[in-house]
Amino acid sequence: MNPVILQREKAIPMLDLAAQYRTIEKEIKAAIDQVLESQHFILGPQVTALENEVGEYCGTRFAVGVASGTDALILALSALGIGAGDEVIVPSFSFIATADSVSLLHAIPVFVDIDPETFCIDVAQLEAKITDRTRAIIPVHLYGQSVDMDPILDLARRYKLAVVEDNAQAISATYKGTKTGSMGDIGCISFFPSKNLGAYGDGGMIVTNSEEVYRHLRSLRAHGATKKYFSVEQGWNSRLDELQAAILRVKLRYLDIWSEGRRSRADLYDRLLGEIPEVSTPKRTGWGNHVFHQYTVRVQNRDAIAKALLERGVPSMVYYPVPIHLQPMYASLAYNAGDLPECEKACAEVLSLPIYPELTNEQIEYVARMLAEVVRS
Repeated sequence: MNPVILQREKAIPMLDLAAQYRTIEKEIKAAIDQVLESQHFILGPQVTALENEVGEYCGTRFAVGVASGTDALILALSALGIGAGDEVIVPSFSFIATADSVSLLHAIPVFVDIDPETFCIDVAQLEAKITDRTRAIIPVHLYGQSVDMDPILDLARRYKLAVVEDNAQAISATYKGTKTGSMGDIGCISFFPSKNLGAYGDGGMIVTNSEEVYRHLRSLRAHGATKKYFSVEQGWNSRLDELQAAILRVKLRYLDIWSEGRRSRADLYDRLLGEIPEVSTPKRTGWGNHVFHQYTVRVQNRDAIAKALLERGVPSMVYYPVPIHLQPMYASLAYNAGDLPECEKACAEVLSLPIYPELTNEQIEYVARMLAEVVRS
């Protein structure tokens, strides 16, 4: 059949938020109406309630709502005293915000390669990167799977380093029975609309067990003020609004169901793609629940395969095509191609396929069939 006809007949969304909305439409509208009736739009009862609920869900004593996942990282590092000249160890295979949050505080990101099987930071390489200027490590729970946290936490204790978990993609994932985001000094969450727990706009949250850090974060998100019109330090305007908090409170009630739905769809992908030697399916570590923010395979000739899939009505995405250490904005740090080979290889091979709880078995079977056809041709 003509691929163009196939595209019209079989086109599958990369992410179908409309399908999700239809399942919770009445609850969402009621939550929005409640906020509109209250006329309280910034840092009100919905934000407070969401902070309490997310903290309880993640297993932390405190949570602070902020304007975005990027702001969560910036404020977290600032609350820990990270500043000019400090070094923070980060993986190079991540969204730019992981490193950019370090740079915005005039600190220096120190890039580390990844484990090629998990795509997460290679813990075996961390100790060699520590200097007398190192202040923190940011492990990124990439694609919805936890980093191996025990060796990182042990290293942090020995060298007196802070640990800030970038949990933007992995809320509800676990590591040895513990929720991601709750193991380090601070955990950072993104509520960007495409996330597993996504708002209808930007938003983020910071979770911690430290009351001192919690109080500092509340000041930092509101211009450094400890009370109205009384700023004790330089801060930000970074506040989660009531409408987003109300929407997220509805969605949080479904998060475990949605996470299980993602895992079941990943199971089907695994079965269908596991016997295709040209496709490497995601590795599950076994130390916790993967929540499959992305279902990411590895293939050769990735860009040509993505183009051929799209012609057959199958979208895909590349997260991420350029490692952070080779981004133009970090040219001054003098990294070169070949410095972090596993990051660079992943950037050339990774391909994320559609995955979300509303994706049907028939759609998954079609994606798998088209991928098999394309890689074999």
